[in-house]
Amino acid sequence: MNYDLILLVIMMLAALMTVLSTRLLIAAIGLALTSVMITILMFKLKSPLAGVFELSICAGLITVIFISTISFVKPLTDKEIDERTKQRIKKYLALPILLILIGIILIFIIKPTTLQIPLAIQETNVRKILWDLRQVDLLGQVIILLVGVFGIVVLFRDVQKETNKK
Repeated sequence: MNYDLILLVIMMLAALMTVLSTRLLIAAIGLALTSVMITILMFKLKSPLAGVFELSICAGLITVIFISTISFVKPLTDKEIDERTKQRIKKYLALPILLILIGIILIFIIKPTTLQIPLAIQETNVRKILWDLRQVDLLGQVIILLVGVFGIVVLFRDVQKETNKK
C-alpha cells in the first residue's frame, strides 16, 4: 500500500479543514496537522533538517501563537458562524480544483531529476546543505512561513473589522 498517497490525502484534507473552518481553533489545529503531515513527508524524503524546522516552527511555534491569539478573540454566535460558513464556501469553492491543477502543472514543470536527493550527505556544513542541496525544501519552508504570516494578517484584519463595527 502506498503510504505516501495516504499522507498526501490527509495533508490535503487538513489544509482544506484549515481554510474552510469558521472556528479559529479548529483552523489552527488543522494548520498544525497539515504541518505534521509535511514534516512526516520531509523525513520520508530524507530531509531531516527541513523536517525539524517544519515541526518546531510551523507545527509548534506558529500553532502556539495562533491559539494564544485566538484566546483574545470574542467567540461568534451560531448565526454568525452559519453566515461565515456560507461566505467561505462560496469564496473557496474552486480551491480543490485549483490545487489539483497546480499539482498537475508542477509535475510537468519540476522534472523528476531535480527532485532526486542524494541518500547519504557527507557534508556537515549546514549552509552548504541548505543553499546547494536542499533548495526545494527551503522554498517549501519559505512558502509555509509566508502562509502563516498571511493567516495572522487575515485574522487581525477580521478582528479589527469586528472591533470597528462596535
